[in-house]
Amino acid sequence: MLQTLAAFATMSAFLFLAAAPRAHADQRDKCRQRVEKAEARLNAAVAKHGANSPEARGRWRELRAEREHCRTAYHQWWDGRDRRWRTDPDWDHDDRWPDERH
Repeated sequence: MLQTLAAFATMSAFLFLAAAPRAHADQRDKCRQRVEKAEARLNAAVAKHGANSPEARGRWRELRAEREHCRTAYHQWWDGRDRRWRTDPDWDHDDRWPDERH
């Protein structure tokens, strides 16, 4: 009985540890998708209303928030233009959009 319990505990721990990286990757992929959607909404707002419009500025804030969320959760953020994960928190240096820090 004790051997069965020990084997079950070992198997459970192994399965938990094996599944953890997959769950992390799935969540990181969802983060990437949210950033891509925010970038698409920003591009649409710029095309429709102009880069300095209130609509575009609102979408820019949403994109920054999504990037910050990814950076906080995964220590990386998705750069849709370069199509890669980045580690430096320099998303405010995107030359396509107004710098709202000023």
